[in-house]
Amino acid sequence: MLTTDPAGPIDLAGARPDQLPVGPAPVRTAACIAVATAASVPALRRFVRGLATSWGLPAADGHTLELVVSELAGNAVRHSGGPDVAVLVRAAGATLTVEVRDGGRWRQPPPRPASDGGEPACGGRGLGLVEAYSTRCAVHATAAGTRVVAELPYR
Repeated sequence: MLTTDPAGPIDLAGARPDQLPVGPAPVRTAACIAVATAASVPALRRFVRGLATSWGLPAADGHTLELVVSELAGNAVRHSGGPDVAVLVRAAGATLTVEVRDGGRWRQPPPRPASDGGEPACGGRGLGLVEAYSTRCAVHATAAGTRVVAELPYR
């Protein structure tokens, strides 16, 4: 696991106005790479949960970050066939950028049985959830692997 936070934590509790940082908020980045197995998905969730706590993100934003990473990492593990999955998180301004990469090739999942409404009875909604929480979401699939980038607003 590799994490980088050159700015370090900022503790504003009890600070006087003249002690508050001036200028733009620091840019923070962190990354974690794991073997592409089902057991890695909860480990990656724990990684971003700890990251959200150490960066002082509001609880709701931390939960959103966990959900997005869980869905994207789960997709990489289930569908790519690659040996590993990497999660990169960047906080800049009012945007969290989440990038999940794998070195496999996208495999179309088998069709799922439909419920009475014609939609899949279980699963198949991960990217839709990610898009619902994101201000922008893009999937980049190449012969070298798949990269999904989602931008999340945060306070």
